[in-house]
Order: sequence, then C-alpha cells, then structure tokens
Amino acid sequence: MTWVQWVLGIITVLSAIVAVALVARTVTQMVKIIRLGGPDPTRTGPFGPRFVTMLKETLGHTRMLKWSHVGVFHWLVMVGFGGLFLALIEAFVEVWNPTYHLPLIGEWSIYSLFVEILGVGTVVGIAVLIAIRQLNHPRSQGRMSRFYGSYQGRAYFVEAIVFLEGVGILVVRGAKSALGVFDVPTWSAPVSVALGSVLPASTTLVTVFATVKVLSATVWLIVIAAKPTMGVAWHRFTAFPNIYFKRDDDGRKALGAMRPMMSKGKVLDLEEADPDEDTFGAGKVEDFTWKGLLDFTTCTECGRCQSQCPAWNTEKPLSPKLLVNALRDHAYDKAPYLLAGGSKDMAGDEVGITGDDAEARLATIPVDALKEAERPLVGGEDVLGVIDPDILWSCTMCGACVEQCPVDIEHVDHIVDMRRHQVLIESEFPTELNSLFKNLENKGNPWGQNAKDRLEWTKGLDFEVPVVEGELAPETEYLFWIGCAGAFDDGQKKTIRATAELLHRAGVDFAVLGSGETCTGDPARRSGNEFVFQMLAQQNVETLNGVFENREPGTRKIVTTCPHCLNTLGREYPELDGHYEVVHHTQLLNKLVRDKKLTPVSAPAGEDAAVTYHDPCFLGRHNEVYEEPRALINATGAAGSTTLTEMPRHGDRSMCCGAGGARMWMEERIGKRINFTRAEEAVETLGDAPGGTQGGDGATSGTLAVGCPFCRTMLTDGVNQTIGESVQVQDVSQMLLAAVKRGDPAPEPPKPAETTPEDAPTTDTPAVATPSAEVAEEVAIEETATENAATGDTAGTAAETGTTTGSGSDGASAEGATETSANGSTPAGDQPQQEEEKTEN
Repeated sequence: MTWVQWVLGIITVLSAIVAVALVARTVTQMVKIIRLGGPDPTRTGPFGPRFVTMLKETLGHTRMLKWSHVGVFHWLVMVGFGGLFLALIEAFVEVWNPTYHLPLIGEWSIYSLFVEILGVGTVVGIAVLIAIRQLNHPRSQGRMSRFYGSYQGRAYFVEAIVFLEGVGILVVRGAKSALGVFDVPTWSAPVSVALGSVLPASTTLVTVFATVKVLSATVWLIVIAAKPTMGVAWHRFTAFPNIYFKRDDDGRKALGAMRPMMSKGKVLDLEEADPDEDTFGAGKVEDFTWKGLLDFTTCTECGRCQSQCPAWNTEKPLSPKLLVNALRDHAYDKAPYLLAGGSKDMAGDEVGITGDDAEARLATIPVDALKEAERPLVGGEDVLGVIDPDILWSCTMCGACVEQCPVDIEHVDHIVDMRRHQVLIESEFPTELNSLFKNLENKGNPWGQNAKDRLEWTKGLDFEVPVVEGELAPETEYLFWIGCAGAFDDGQKKTIRATAELLHRAGVDFAVLGSGETCTGDPARRSGNEFVFQMLAQQNVETLNGVFENREPGTRKIVTTCPHCLNTLGREYPELDGHYEVVHHTQLLNKLVRDKKLTPVSAPAGEDAAVTYHDPCFLGRHNEVYEEPRALINATGAAGSTTLTEMPRHGDRSMCCGAGGARMWMEERIGKRINFTRAEEAVETLGDAPGGTQGGDGATSGTLAVGCPFCRTMLTDGVNQTIGESVQVQDVSQMLLAAVKRGDPAPEPPKPAETTPEDAPTTDTPAVATPSAEVAEEVAIEETATENAATGDTAGTAAETGTTTGSGSDGASAEGATETSANGSTPAGDQPQQEEEKTEN
C-alpha cells in the first residue's frame, strides 16, 4: 500500500468511528427527549397492519407521489440512499485496496446494473430536486414559496451530500474501469464505463474517489449528530417510526374523528378529572404525547402543508410547518431542564427540582434551557410565547396539512390539544367564542334559537314529515339529521327542503327528531371546549340509542346534509357508545339515482350553464367523499347540458371556505378573508368554463355547487361581496331536484266551462270592456308575483316550465320550481296560478 492509501484509510476509519459514536449519542438523546412526552398506548399495535402501512408509504412513496413530479425524483434519491449502502461499505475497503470487490456479488452483472441505476438515479433525482427548490425559492416567491421559513443552509448541505454520494459511486466505478479491474459487461455499467474511458488508469485515483465518497457520508453523519433538529436530514431515519406509529393502524390519515383528550395514557373523564393531577390538552410542550414529539422531530421542512394551508395563503400567521418547527425547537431547547427533572405547576412555580440541593441542580442546567422553560407554550410577543394566539386560532381544521404531509405528522390534533388547554384551563380564547359556548350550552345550537323552531323548515311542504317520538318505526329506513344550520339558517333550509322532497319522491321512509335534536358539538370540540362537546354528545347519543333501541347494527341509518354532523355522528360518537351508519345526502341521493328511483332530466337546449363544485373539507379530506356529489351534478345534465368545470384547487387539494374549526363564529381580522379568496377562484373558473357567460355588466354567471351548510353560507357571502349576485350558490340537492322536476308531467289545461242557454249572452246584455292581450299579461304577471311573494317563491313564472331561475347568489331554491307531490300531481294551492298562466298563454 502507498502512503496515500495509509493516510486516507486512517482518516476514513477515524471519521467513521467519530460519526457512529456521535450519532449513537444523539439518537440516545433524541429518544430520551421524545419519551418526555405523555404516554399513548394506542400506537403500539397491531404490528402487521402498521408495518405494511409503513412499507407502502415509504417504499411505495404513496404520500410523496401526491405531487408526482416531485415524488418520482424523491423516490430515486430515497432508494439510492438505502440501496447504495453496500457500495459505501465497498468504498471503505477500496480506500485501502483499489482493486477490491464485494465477495460473490461484486462483479455480478445484475448487481452491477442495480448499483449503476441507483447511482444515476440519485444524481438525476437530487439534481431535479435542487432545481425545484431554486425555482420555488423564497427570494423570488416570498411567503408563497413552500420553502419560506425553512432552514435553507441545512437543505443545501443535505442536497450537496446526496449529489456527492451519487457521483461518488459512479466515479469510483469509472476509475476502477480505467484501471482495468472492473470486469463487468458494458450494458451493466454504461455510465461508469464511459467515465472510465476518459479517466487515467491510477490506483491513487480510485483511493481518492473512494475517500471522497466515504467522507461525504461520515461528515454528513457528524453534522446531523450535532443538529438533532435538522429535520431535512433526520427524516431519513425518523420517517419510518413516525409512519409506523400513525394514529390509525389501518393506515388512514389522522383526519375525520378528533383524537380524544387524554391524560396519563387514558381518555380523560371530565367528571372525575383533577386539573392539578391530569393534563387538559397541551399547556406545556411535555404535555404532548411522545408521538407528538416524534412528529415535531420528523418534520422535513418540505412546506407542502404550508403551500396548502388556507390561513397561510390568505396572509395569516399560521403555517403548519413553522408551527411544528417552533414546537420542535422549543422541545429540544427545553430538554436539558426537563431531563434534569424540572417541572412547573399551573402557577409557574418550580415543583420538579426542589429540596436542599435544588439550587445546585438548577445551576448545572444550561442558562438557555432555563430561559426556554420560562416561556409559555401559547402567548404573544410580550411574554415570549412559543406559539402566538393568532397562529393558534387561525386554523380552520380543514386538514390540508395532514392530507399533504409525506411523513404523517398530525398537525390538527396538536392544534386542538393546545386549544383545549387555552379554553379549559387558561380561559384564553377569542371573545366571539363566548357567545358560541353560551348558546351551545343553554340552547343546544350555535345561534341560540329555541328548540321548538327546529321544524320551521317543514312549513310549505306538500307532504308530512314524520317526527320521531320514542323509538323509530320499523318501516322507517333513515333518520334524517337536520342539523342546526338546516333548522335555523334560511339558506340551508332550502337544502333541507330539497333533500326531503327528493327522499319523498323516491319513496324513502324517513323521519326527523324535531325538537329532540341538538348540536352534535363539532364547533365546541374543534374550538377546544371538550366539556361542552361531551355534554352535547352524551345527550345526543342517549337520544339516538333510544331511537334505534331495538335495531341491529347496519340498520341504524342516519342521513344528513352537513358534513360536520356526518363526521361527528359517524366518526366521533362511537367513542361514546354511539354506533350508527351515517351517510351524506349526496351519497344517498346518488344511490337513488343509480337505482332509478330518481330520474333527473337535462335542461332544455340553450339553458346550459357552467357549474363548478367546491369540495367541503369535512366531506372530502376528512371523510373522502369526492365522487358522489360530482356524479349528481353530472346527472342533472344527463344530456350534457350541465358542464362541470373543476377549480384549480379541488378534490383532496380543495381550499377551505374558512368556516371550520369554529371559525364561522370568529371574526377574520388578519389578511384576506378566506371565503373571498375561494369565491374569487370559483368565479374565475366559471368565467373560463364552457357555458360561463358574461352578463350585461360583464359579470360572470354560472352555478357554484356546494354540499355543506357552512360552505354555502361562507361562499354566498364571498360571491356577494366580490362579484355580486350573478353567480348562484346552490346545494347539489337543489340542482338535482330541479332536474328531477323537469320530468314531471305538465299540468292538464283547464277544461272550458260549459255554456247553458240561460248563461248565453243576449243582445240585451251590456257590453263589457275586455283588456288587450298586453294588459292581460301584465295582470297575470302581477298576480303571479303577488302569489310568489306570499308563498316565499322567488322563481316567478319559472313554475310554468318546471325550471328555476336565480334569486341572488343563493340561487333558485327547490321551492322556486312548481311544487309537486311524489306522484307528480300539482298541489291544490298552486292550481289557480297555473290556470291563469295557461289561460293567458
């Protein structure tokens, strides 16, 4: 061996020893820090499903490939990182012996091709990722860059090391090829052989290249060992356990049901809880579970969550990425104090390090850690809070961050835990929530309305809506859960009426609870008031279990028009022993259309209009219902007269309307209103869509379809405030009802009255002046308008054709078309108006 080989060999060995020792020490420290979090026994099993999920999401890159152009190249880098481990081991020996090959497989052509592909793939993959970072750099895009706030220097370091690793394997093989000691077919190492053709034959060159490859790996390990908060590097290791320990062992995302409030590893019983002993949410970083601290450690700083967050995109301070990074940095900075046994009570007094030697023990803790321990978890700049209250309360719980996170960080659960502590312990929350909590607690609904008014929506229907008294009748298939918005919001009443009429027409037996229904508790739970949620939920579960008392599982069916009710009833009530089969009205209506129990008919030629659909967060991301609403919209234009055009952000990337997480009852004082931004996106989509016409004032027309009462309210307001009333906001059920009514038989024309001789006019009868056709038409129109105003019908003479016309941005309701019974007959109350219109026509 030459002196070069000796020197470089010793350097590589020493660097490896140092790297392994430092990494072992850091990993041990990281495990201790993560274990500072509270217990969570729900994460430990079963092994099989969790392990399979981990393999799918890592090797299959299922979450990364949501952004396919990035996911493919990241997969190449990931596979190269793991697959080239044997090549790194080989390089260690090549420093000493440039002609060395791995035993058995070293010169096997198949293995050689495998290494070649990984080497080239690593270089190409990281080169593309570097380009993507630069094209989306904050220097050009500002806060709209998903990398805004990320540690750019750390990312550059990792990218450089990955590039060196990929190039290193190729040039080592190329140098060995030039030396003539790389005996593999050219097809199994085309790039390496090509490099060998231009490199000099030199054993020293092989040693130098192998040294560079080894040192790039060991230096990388030494650097990350010094920076345990370097998520862009550590996620290569922590992603595997973080995905394995995700909330649901079946692989579902941490959306839908909210994680219950836990203390000491058990679900907290609020009736027996003790604030001095139990943990109410997260008031300190150590109040998060160990999985929470693992989440913070695993964040890659990729910014996917940030790019999708509606709060961040409307210039609010909340970025899920920056929130998680702030909690991570705080946890690791505070860790020396916590590991020394430090702890403070609710008043901020030290209760962990006490006794005669307390001062001596505190003196051994770094000053920075002691300062970090003084910081409140939630607080403004005046108290050096880790998370500003404006950040905490900007969240709409839309779940976009959880949906997009490639390593399964559970942002929403952590935000709710902090809200719980602020509400239940600190009593620090937006003032508007006072009214919400009071109304929910005293009246059972966010608007503070009387329970006796929950059946007001049934007035004017031409059929009776059964109200459950006691147990549900055997022949009743569905309990129709109306929800607070459906009962008390005038706009949503139109959705409820349309859905009820469609169910009635389809022959579905359903009933409602009437005054026996109360709020499911969704806004209380997601604003942190677990106490009010538990109160409302237990009341509802008791009522529903009584209604379904003698029904077997699978027959306890509930249909609702509110995705928030859908989610709470179906996904959260089981933890309170409330087990029901809950469906969204679009799911049930879609089934009825497929079963030919409802037959929509296309609009007449020339009446086609542009339609776009807004995915409600709690229907889409939280409950993965995407296709049924779209199928119904398409069904309303069975002959292609209705054109559904998707907004740029739709499906699992749909932008929130801004109402979730109890934001509907909070003022939006920072940045641009979320509902305005979403409404503008919808209007722009409609303007560009086929059938999206321009009105006389240049305003876009069309229909913005929704499937959620909150979305309807927010987007109606957004459309009215940004464009006016030329765009209709309608629930999918209203659109379907209008299409179904087009198929109703036309009312029979009135029979001419029989004339008897005594009724016949004589020449002695004085002549009566007959108004002209124009005057008669005006009289008919005035009478029709008067009748419509009296009945609340805003569709005017559209009743004649069975179609609806716009009534402001809220759109034509189901009541705006001629009301008919299930068998197609016309209600008696509507007959005079129709007879007049037929006569005049």
